[in-house]
Amino acid sequence: MLWLLVLGVLFFSLVHLFPCVMPARREALLDSMGRRYQGIFALTILSSVVLMVIGWRNTVPVPVYTPPEWGRHLTMLLMLISIVLFGAANSGTRLKRFIRNPMLSGMIVWGVAHLLANGDIRSVVLFGGLTVWAIVSIVFSNRRDGAWTRPGSLVSWLDEVKLIGLSAIVYVVLIFLHPYFTGVSIVPR
Repeated sequence: MLWLLVLGVLFFSLVHLFPCVMPARREALLDSMGRRYQGIFALTILSSVVLMVIGWRNTVPVPVYTPPEWGRHLTMLLMLISIVLFGAANSGTRLKRFIRNPMLSGMIVWGVAHLLANGDIRSVVLFGGLTVWAIVSIVFSNRRDGAWTRPGSLVSWLDEVKLIGLSAIVYVVLIFLHPYFTGVSIVPR
């Protein structure tokens, strides 16, 4: 069911790109539809995720390339970095002085990490597709938002440590939940 996976990735990407590529049209829809627009947007994203999950679980993992032997180990490190970047997106962390789009950057790290560990067709479609989406989103959102002004106010060092600690907890939880939402165990049994 590779076509469902492809459809889910495309649907997810196009819906997320709409506000970046057509900001005036999005504002017009928000003005005319209000909360209905937000509901339709959320429902569309949820539908695309469901398509990706169904497509992933029902696609035979046909090999496309052989990942490097060291890829799995680097993936584990990159995943921790990715989670930190996702967390940084919603905090005043010092990372925001260096990275304009931490969440999208985290998505790129996430996708590349998974491509280092997986060389099958469904991985190429899912992780490669979402990595391309994140790169295109950065380009269009930067164009939409104009010149970048680095944030001035920062959180305390204690808050920075909390972000790292919380990221480590999320990382460990995701390692153990991975087989339940992907069907693939990353912890040797």
